[in-house]
Amino acid sequence: MSEHFQPETIALHAGIHRSQFNEHSEALYLTSSFVFDSAAQAAARFSGSEPGNIYSRFTNPTVTAFEERLAALEGAEVCVATSSGMSAILACVMGLLSAGDHIVASRSLFGSTVNLFNNILKKFNIDTTFVSATDVASWQMAIQPNTKLFFLETPSNPLTEISDIAALSTVAHQAGIWLAVDNCFCTPALQKPLELGADIVIHSATKYLEGQGRVLGGAVLGKKDLLMDGGVFGFLRTAGPTLSAFNAWVIMKGIETLKVRMEAHSAHASEIARWLESQPNVTRVFYPGLSSHSQYELAKKQQKSGGGIVAFEVKGGKEAAWRVIDSTKLISITANLGDAKSTLTHPATTTHARITQEARDAAGISDGLLRIAVGLEAVQDLQNDLAHGLK
Repeated sequence: MSEHFQPETIALHAGIHRSQFNEHSEALYLTSSFVFDSAAQAAARFSGSEPGNIYSRFTNPTVTAFEERLAALEGAEVCVATSSGMSAILACVMGLLSAGDHIVASRSLFGSTVNLFNNILKKFNIDTTFVSATDVASWQMAIQPNTKLFFLETPSNPLTEISDIAALSTVAHQAGIWLAVDNCFCTPALQKPLELGADIVIHSATKYLEGQGRVLGGAVLGKKDLLMDGGVFGFLRTAGPTLSAFNAWVIMKGIETLKVRMEAHSAHASEIARWLESQPNVTRVFYPGLSSHSQYELAKKQQKSGGGIVAFEVKGGKEAAWRVIDSTKLISITANLGDAKSTLTHPATTTHARITQEARDAAGISDGLLRIAVGLEAVQDLQNDLAHGLK
């Protein structure tokens, strides 16, 4: 679509390719393969000399529509859709890196990402050095001759730490290193990492892009020569961490309301965060939209608003944190986020349970920490629900 359209218009219209039936809503193509007009056309499609669909493991019109829509929103040349957010990270690393390469990553990452880097990638002789998400100098100091990738989340999960994308892109590019940013918490509605200098954007489309907790999906976005002509699409085509057509269609329908949802999530989260700061049994609140947040000024510069995730610590450690969770009646006890319904989790025993205690301590994840993904319910109802366990 034309770059002159506003994001809310792009979210509704990008990626639409109407069939011969001229449908208004996007078509859903549930097929494993596609038929060719001739043996010559089949050969041309498989060789890449003729564009077109071949097999839904790596080409499907519905998935393509999703890719085009998300790419338009992020300002990316291309998007490679995957089956989940974790498969997007895997496809990025396996597609671009080789045995003997090195990653510098934020220590403030989702627990499964830490496990992927620490445990699985090590089997392929790809090592990772973890550094502070907020200390740019530590990234510079961690660079090795074989460093190929910087990887970060901003805001981070769960403490909402803000990394300076522009500053880190300068450090990375001076050393010939790619910068990948997981934009799951903000989405392109609130933050555009490519405009700030990132080379790659990662998404768990399961979260805010879809918006209602129904299906899984992921995406890797960036320049065509890096993702398509490079190894990410090739990894997807061969290894098959594929986004299904149905899931792509559901996520596209979610994206149509992304801007208004993210505005509402942010507004509600801001109210909840301020309210939590006033609670006597809450010792600290982590939310980029609060002036008490250590990267508040950077967040204002880098994001359109604070987003929908709030983390907070309660007095009494794990026992007190679990009491807050178990006292809720309205908020869902689940580790997913980005849903229209609010969710609450205890990171130390769920999302970050599989990493070591040492790694949790380094990331600042205490036993008294809780993470709420603030949904679209009435704020007063959410406050009343949390208050049961905060007394």
